[in-house]
Amino acid sequence: MQIDPNRDILGIIDAQPTFMPGGELPVADGDGVVPVINRLLRRFGHAFATQDWHPAGHASFASAHPGRQAYESIGMPYGQQVLWPDHGVAGTASAAIHPDIDQTRIEAVIRKGFRPELDSYSAFFENDRETPTGLEGWLRQRGFSRVFLCGLATDFCVGWSAEDAAGLGFSVVVIEDACRGIGLTTSDGRTTMDETRDRLTGLGVTFVDSRALLTNAG
Repeated sequence: MQIDPNRDILGIIDAQPTFMPGGELPVADGDGVVPVINRLLRRFGHAFATQDWHPAGHASFASAHPGRQAYESIGMPYGQQVLWPDHGVAGTASAAIHPDIDQTRIEAVIRKGFRPELDSYSAFFENDRETPTGLEGWLRQRGFSRVFLCGLATDFCVGWSAEDAAGLGFSVVVIEDACRGIGLTTSDGRTTMDETRDRLTGLGVTFVDSRALLTNAG
């Protein structure tokens, strides 16, 4: 797959220690994305990143709901919300972009989930599906039309970002080996990873391995 330096951009979703082994909400092998992301950054001319950036006591934290446990789902004014362990707390070291990631190619950082009452998975919208992060406008003003996504986690923040990007008219590619997923069990006995891939494929999102990008020049 060829990369067009004028219209293609790499999006690094929530590559933060909070989502990696030793963090508050670890994704299995989450730190395995770091070396792949660094190789991709050397291949792409442009990149943006996102960070979960929650205030203490955020409404998506199980600790904010007495009697509730992490990974339960509750109704919120904007819909169903999974309750998470406290994570991505603004200003903490674990909420920073992983220090081993080369940030010299990252041209914009979108912080999401900073509204105390509203969670945010997608790089483009908060979870009410209406409140924008501003990323769409930045990408359009810069002339980017195809977004390559990597990071954490495939079945939540990466997946929601891919869905919204496709809905906004961008061409979207998910770099599978530069992502890791959570894989919660769903009510029909499948996993959130299965559901995410099926949903995104139906929207025209392409899945590739990083080797398809790193072995092709131009």
